[in-house]
This record gives sequence, structure tokens and C-alpha cells, in this order.
Amino acid sequence: MTGTVRAGMAGALLFAVVLASSGPAWAQVSAQPQDPLAGSRVFGAKGCAKCHAVNGIGARIGPDLGRIARPRSFYDMATAMWNHLPRMADRMQQLGIARPHLGVQETADLIGFLYTLNYFDAPGNVAAGRRLFTEKRCIVCHQVDGVGGVLGPNLDFLRPFRSPIYVATAMWNHGPQMMDAMAARGIPRPSFTGTELRDLIAFLAPGTGGSTEGPIYVLPGRADNGRRLFVEKRCAECHSVGGRGGKVGPDLGERAVRRSTIDFAAEMWNKAPRMLAEMKPRGIVAPQLRPEEMADLIGYLHSVRYFAEPGSVQRGRAVATNKGCLTCHALAGERGKPASDLTRLRLATPAAVVAALWNHALVTAPAPVEGKLAWPELRGEEMADLAALLTSFERVR
Repeated sequence: MTGTVRAGMAGALLFAVVLASSGPAWAQVSAQPQDPLAGSRVFGAKGCAKCHAVNGIGARIGPDLGRIARPRSFYDMATAMWNHLPRMADRMQQLGIARPHLGVQETADLIGFLYTLNYFDAPGNVAAGRRLFTEKRCIVCHQVDGVGGVLGPNLDFLRPFRSPIYVATAMWNHGPQMMDAMAARGIPRPSFTGTELRDLIAFLAPGTGGSTEGPIYVLPGRADNGRRLFVEKRCAECHSVGGRGGKVGPDLGERAVRRSTIDFAAEMWNKAPRMLAEMKPRGIVAPQLRPEEMADLIGYLHSVRYFAEPGSVQRGRAVATNKGCLTCHALAGERGKPASDLTRLRLATPAAVVAALWNHALVTAPAPVEGKLAWPELRGEEMADLAALLTSFERVR
């Protein structure tokens, strides 16, 4: 990665994350862990940064990948790469940039990295956060820089952590005590929008001063740990994820995928009184969380839709036919060229399929540019079906 891009992304990449197998929603990735941090290195080493910026840092030939709408699944991300490949190939040829070959693990890590790019929130406004600290009456109980009440803990301790997750965890853990203390003093419990909480965190934890040693809980966390915690902390007794679990509260898998980290934390704070009221008659004590556990839980909730619905082998055959794959490739000896029979492929994971498609396109991509063959664009669900077909040959070997 270039020095410019590395410097611009250092804060967003201080995490150890593996998008790993964790149950039915992850059935299609059981053999392919994905590490976005490693993916950031692939992004640089393979020359992606020569054309693409990330959140304003880097080249501007292609779109800024940190500022586009995040694809909702692995297959949406893979489809975006495939559909834009002819234009990318043409532009790279003009610029004299060699098109990179991707290994299976490199592909998995790169997609994990691209998927998590705008998982992070933009920095908040410190001045607005300082104003909110007073307007929301936090100042009645808490001190910052020697100003404020002493009924609650001094919040200067938050400053070294520079992490929305750490602040959100502290708010959750102390929520019940804060709620009781505020009720006793007639102080209305404030609610926060995502923007307000972002600004408040910018004021409370601006990242100035304090030790930089130890982990910085930025996000995303480990999805496999988060799934286990979701059960152990008894979240599953009230909430479902992807339709599995309790029905007292909303399905958190559906909600998390549309929310940023801070938006999710704000909703946890705002809904805490109702959640506590529902827990009490069920004998559930509000769970205490460590920052890394909060990161893992939110990482899990964001991961649930990553592989969306599994593809279909039958539909994959239809995609291969309708998209013209069988013009060149045979399928079990039928159609196309026998030497390039798709059933000879041994692709064990969706990432292996995407790597094979990308590397195959290193040869075929110039054709559409020259008008020899229309490039077959795909939708996310079609990519899932095609992956189901191509990985099925490995299973029947």
C-alpha cells in the first residue's frame, strides 16, 4: 500500500478481524476465513490504490471506495468487481498498469476489506459534542476537564481509548445506574441520534493524549465470538438474528446491516429502558460487556447478511446458460469446448470462485472492449447461484 493510503487508513485498520464460520448464516464460508486487515495489504500490493481512493486518500481515477454505498453481501461485492472489470481493464491498459492475479485467500481478504470500508463513522464535531454534553445534561453528573458534577464517574478516563465502541460499552454498562440516578433527581433521560452520539464521542474521546499501548477497539469484531456471546449474554431470548431467536424485540440482523457502528450504539442507548423492563420479568440481568465483546457482538450482527441467502445449483446452471458462459465452456460435456468443461473445476469456496472469475477475466476482459463479445453483467443473487454451481463440482469429486 502506498504511504499516503496507509497513513490515511491507519486508524480504521487497527483491528484483528476474521469473518469466519459461525452457523447457518455462514454455511458458505466454513473453509474461508477473511481478514480485512490482510485485505488492506492486498489492496495496496495489487495496485488498487493506483486508481482508487479510500475516504479521500489516494488516487481519483476510479470511484472513492470508502464513499460509495456499501454492498449488502459478499456476492454484491464480488458482482461489483466483475461488472466493472471491462472498464477497469480498459483504463488499466491505457495507464500501462498490469492487471493483478489474485489468490483465493487474497480474494477473500480483499472483499472483506472492501466490505468493511464504510463500516466506520466519519469523525464527529468536538464543538457540537461539547454543547451536547451540557444540553443533554450529562454535565450534571459527570466531569470532563474538571467541569461538571461528581455524582457519576469522571469521563476523562475515556480519552485514551479513542474508540466509539469503548464509549458505547461504558454507556451500556452504566446505563441502569444512570437511569436510576436520573430518575431520583428528576433529570429526563436523554436520547441520541447517531449524529449526536458521534459528536458527543468526539468530545469525550478525541484521541488527544493518554497511552496508545494496548488494543484499540475500533471494529469490526470477530463474528464467531459475537455469535457465541449473543447466546451467552441471553440476547437471543428476546431478539432474533436472521429469523432465529426470540420475538420480544426486533430482528437485529435486519437492523444492523443498515446502521453504522454509532447508529447502532445510539439505538442501544435509546432502547435500554424498554429492554431493561422486558428483561426484569424474565429474570434476565442486564449483561456487562467488555469493549472487545461489544465489538464482537456488533461484528456478528453486521455479518449475518454478508453471505445473504445461499445460491442454487439449478439456478446456477440457468445463469451459466443465459449469460453466455456455455458459448465457450462445456458443462458435463454439453455445449462449449470440452477442454474448458466447468465440471473439471475444483473450487471449494465462494472466494475461490471469485478469484477464478477474476483471473479468467484477465484474458477475456479485452474482448468486450474490442466489440467481440458482450460482457455478461450479473446481479448479486446470480453470482450466488453461479458460485453454488461451480463449488458443487468440488463436493462430488
